[in-house]
Amino acid sequence: MPTKKKPQVTATPERRRELLDTAAEVFAEQGYNATTVRKIADEAGMLAGSLYYHFDSKESMLEEILRTFLDELWSGYDAVLDAGLGPRETLEALVTESFREIDRHRAAVAIYQKESRQLAAQQRFAFLAASQRNFEKAWLSTLERGVVAEVFRADLDIRLTYRFVRDTVWVAASWYRPGGQHSPEEIARQYLSMVLDGISARE
Repeated sequence: MPTKKKPQVTATPERRRELLDTAAEVFAEQGYNATTVRKIADEAGMLAGSLYYHFDSKESMLEEILRTFLDELWSGYDAVLDAGLGPRETLEALVTESFREIDRHRAAVAIYQKESRQLAAQQRFAFLAASQRNFEKAWLSTLERGVVAEVFRADLDIRLTYRFVRDTVWVAASWYRPGGQHSPEEIARQYLSMVLDGISARE
């Protein structure tokens, strides 16, 4: 007798997003290598076999999580970079957009920080390295424009400043929780005030 094919189940966009959000939280908490499909399914309240109706592997889930995050990040970044703003305004807008992405994709940001270096060595995740190169170029060029325009200090170490800004922004994914006391825009405003104006009282 011919083998019966399993029925194909198509998740609604909302359900697919819910499953990916669950997977992202598990990946962020336990680490990619330690996470099993069974664990994701348990957190989603379904059988592991049922999860395979929607995704063929945990790799495909992780890829979609990271691509979605980076696609949205670059949509916002490209809009900022194409707006023709001055260097300080560009820096402020990039920082604000970064905090908005942490608000929208906190778990994905945490995964990216922990796993991207190891994952980028795999062909499937080569897009991570390409995104990192573009990210670095965008920030360094903004800082360099600011020095040339005398908006930022002439003695600024561009690469050190880039690393400082990058790390202090994205580490927020480790403590930020959506729906908290401060909006991402308010956090960005406070952060920019400290970075650009310092924390000493003005005379």
